[in-house]
Amino acid sequence: MHLSIFEALMLLCFGISWPFSLWKSWKSRQNGSKSLIFLVLVFVGYLAGITNKILNHPDWVLALYVLNAVLVAADLILFFRNRALAKRSS
Repeated sequence: MHLSIFEALMLLCFGISWPFSLWKSWKSRQNGSKSLIFLVLVFVGYLAGITNKILNHPDWVLALYVLNAVLVAADLILFFRNRALAKRSS
């Protein structure tokens, strides 16, 4: 249980940054310096964390992995929306 607290803290720190990224993507309607590869790798990393929690050590931290994965998935959706908007305007 004590190690889960540090894992949760790491996920909370990462998780706090995603809403800012989402807001910026939504408002600017541009991807700027966002990297699709980075977003996909982070998403896959969260999926790996979710899988590990389910298979090896299910606890409350699983909810933080899921929340972060949902936020990154939303950022991926905005990435493709913004790319489509950029193509239409050029």
